[in-house]
Amino acid sequence: VHNTIPEINAEQLQLYLSLENLDLSSNLISEIKASSFPRMQLKYLNLSNNRITTLEAGCLDNLSSSLMVVKLNRNRISMIPPKIFRLPHVQFLELKRNRIKIVESLTFQGLESLKSLKMQRNGISRLMDGAFFGLGNIEELELEHNNLTEVNKGWLYGLRTLQELYVSQNAITRISPDAWEFCQRLAELDLSYNQLTRLKESAFVGLGLLEKLNLGDNRISHIADGVFRGLKNLQTLDLRNNEISWAIEDANEAFVGLSRLDKLILQGNQIKSITKKAFSGLEGLEHLDLSNNAIMSIQENAFAQAQLKELVLNTSNLLCDCQLKWLPQWLSESHLLQAVNVSCAHPEWLAGQSLLSVDADDFVCDNFPKPQIRVHPETTVALRGTNVTLMCTAVSSSDSPMATAWRKDSEVLYDAEIENFARYRQQSGEVLEYTTVLHLFNVNFTDEGKYQCIVTNHFGSNYSNKAKLTVNELPSFLKTPMDLTIRTGAMARLECAAEGHPPPQISWQKDGGTDFPAARERRMHVMPEDDVFFIANVKMEDMGIYSCMAQNIAGGLSANATLTVLETPSFMRPLEDRTVSRGETAVLQCIAGGSPAPRLNWTKDDGPLTVTERHFFAAANQLLIIVDAGLEDAGKYTCIMSNTLGTERGHIYLNVLASPSCDSSQSAIVHEEDGWTTVGIVIIVVVCCVVGTSLVWVIVIYHMRRKNEDYSITNTEEMNLPADIPSYLSSQGTLSEPQEGYSNLEAGSHQQLMPPAGSYMHKSTDGGAAPLVICSDCYDSANIYSRTREYCPYAFITEEDPLDQTLPNLMVQMPKETYTACTQNETSALDNLLADRDVPVFLTNRDKKSDKKISFQQIVEPFQVPLWGGSKDLACSHPQFLHHPLAHKDPQPLRSDGITNSDRDQASPRPCHRLQEENFD
Repeated sequence: VHNTIPEINAEQLQLYLSLENLDLSSNLISEIKASSFPRMQLKYLNLSNNRITTLEAGCLDNLSSSLMVVKLNRNRISMIPPKIFRLPHVQFLELKRNRIKIVESLTFQGLESLKSLKMQRNGISRLMDGAFFGLGNIEELELEHNNLTEVNKGWLYGLRTLQELYVSQNAITRISPDAWEFCQRLAELDLSYNQLTRLKESAFVGLGLLEKLNLGDNRISHIADGVFRGLKNLQTLDLRNNEISWAIEDANEAFVGLSRLDKLILQGNQIKSITKKAFSGLEGLEHLDLSNNAIMSIQENAFAQAQLKELVLNTSNLLCDCQLKWLPQWLSESHLLQAVNVSCAHPEWLAGQSLLSVDADDFVCDNFPKPQIRVHPETTVALRGTNVTLMCTAVSSSDSPMATAWRKDSEVLYDAEIENFARYRQQSGEVLEYTTVLHLFNVNFTDEGKYQCIVTNHFGSNYSNKAKLTVNELPSFLKTPMDLTIRTGAMARLECAAEGHPPPQISWQKDGGTDFPAARERRMHVMPEDDVFFIANVKMEDMGIYSCMAQNIAGGLSANATLTVLETPSFMRPLEDRTVSRGETAVLQCIAGGSPAPRLNWTKDDGPLTVTERHFFAAANQLLIIVDAGLEDAGKYTCIMSNTLGTERGHIYLNVLASPSCDSSQSAIVHEEDGWTTVGIVIIVVVCCVVGTSLVWVIVIYHMRRKNEDYSITNTEEMNLPADIPSYLSSQGTLSEPQEGYSNLEAGSHQQLMPPAGSYMHKSTDGGAAPLVICSDCYDSANIYSRTREYCPYAFITEEDPLDQTLPNLMVQMPKETYTACTQNETSALDNLLADRDVPVFLTNRDKKSDKKISFQQIVEPFQVPLWGGSKDLACSHPQFLHHPLAHKDPQPLRSDGITNSDRDQASPRPCHRLQEENFD
């Protein structure tokens, strides 16, 4: 010690191989080489206060079997090579007052038994991650007087046995949230003399075993609520010389959770007042140091929860009014007068007098010099980008100037836009009212927090309630769903993401509702993490409009996407072959499915289908109707469906059976009616000539008109629609396109099949002209139109009035121009016709009573819509033209000159079913 030894020579130490303690401090040694030490049994090695700059790799390996203490203080070491200390038995290592700036990872690996490491005053600015890894038994780490700026878990990694950590006199400004994850056995932590300004809620998470915490001489002005809550074993807390007066002055309950705290040091924190909840939660507190604070007021029972044995309190600024009357008596009863030195500053006549010597009657409240807050700021919710105003009003009976400050989350706002107003007003005397207004312009999310105003004058400070400002933002879309076209069976993927404040909730709707077929069948999946909405195994019922709804408390918005499902054409019903008799109506069905809706075409016998007046298409060509089927209509019909995805074909075989013709008796009756038709035409001409010159003929005409109204058919029979026309319901539930050949008779009436205009007379079996006839006996079969006698039986009933026989025949000879086509009712007629399959149509006489109210359009309409073109080979006319006389809204007298009474005795054929009867003009 204290020599000039320049180096360590192994040869010189050969004589001392059993030496245990070697002290070479305060010499001139500049380096330690790998050959410096022979194999020795040294336990203690002191090389402090030398000029060592270099530690050569393996320089201490020959001492590894026994060395326990190494001191390298006050040298010039600037770098420690990793793994240079391979000393498994060393327990104490000192490297104080060197020039180490950076400690690399794994620097101290090999020191498995080390318990104490001291590296004070090195100027260390960086500790790399894992710098102390390998110190599996470390208990004490001293890093005071360095330049560390942060405490984080990176450089604390591996220190699971650490119990004491001293990092005072550094430049630490931040404690990371998870800093103590790897050293949760800490019992003592010294962070004094650093630059901490805030203690966040996570500052000491994980230190449940901590007993002593020193945070003195920092610049702490903010302590988050509950920051000490997890320190259930803490016994000593030193917060001296900080700026946490608000923690005591405001009812903040900053020390909640420290139930075992024994000693609390709060000296030098500029505390002016102590509220009754200042030490709430400190049930075990015995020593409280409030020295060096200019305390002016202490609320009653402020120390009631503590079990104080020592109270250090020295202030000469007390406001000795009625609110402080309790303190002298409490100090005396609690035996805490030894370290208490307090005196009054107000009222003036008690200034400088010791609190303990003031008479109890002198503690009076004639005024309130300390500010009292009357208007507190209000909690506010605002949209982002708007302006917010917070207001606070205080009053004081003192003329002492008041100053205000605003805090956000317990931190003073120094650059805030503040307006202050002061005025005097009368309130049990003249008082000073002070109003402060905080303006927040164009608020953003960073402005959210709890705002509080502080009003201070010479007599103390008062704190307002905390007003919470919440800033919301309407949702806006980051991703919007796109229209999607997809085949059935594939996976549909819709993306939707939105932002806002608070973050919006994303929900989905289908066609304006929440009924998802895919959800019911568990084919729907929502992935909230990647903002994707899936529909697996897409089906036709999944097609529709999907709405992405983004909603938060500020509002909501939606975005729509159309999901189009494509499906190859297919047959919804099996194709059925048809067999009809000659003259019957054949209906061929080809019910198509697919998306987009397929186009339908028909071919016959693998060639083009020749469409005649007897061929009709309905429901977008899904129905092929062949009226008055003939032998030439038999064959193979092919239904061809096609859309953008493909084509499908199906075949239907139509078989037409031959049928016998009507017999001669039926033809004779028809021929007889044809003769009466000719006579009727002549009579009408005569009537036209005479009606203008003879009033008698007017009366006769009127009589004939009345006779016509009394015309009645008494027998009643049902008339069924052809059985071949099916009750068709498409996938949309209606026929999609109107077809010719169908019409409404009148509003709410039954549907009728009608022949085309201009083809009302047909040749009978004997070659004469005869009208088509219809009979109810035929309706049980699929054919209501037949040429043969056996399908069209007639009953002959004698009529008394020949005019009754003539009028039906007149109808079938109306001019062709009267029966013009009218296509506007075709769609509804076809719908009803197909929907009412096999339902009987009743034509009754009861409608006769209301015939005068029937409009002209309603009467003429049935004659305007043709069903099929006329054919000279047909032998049976539609009954509508035989027994449904035309009526007019304003009926004129019948032109019936020349009709004799004898004509009325002739016979007239009457059909077996009841027909509706109307006037004919």
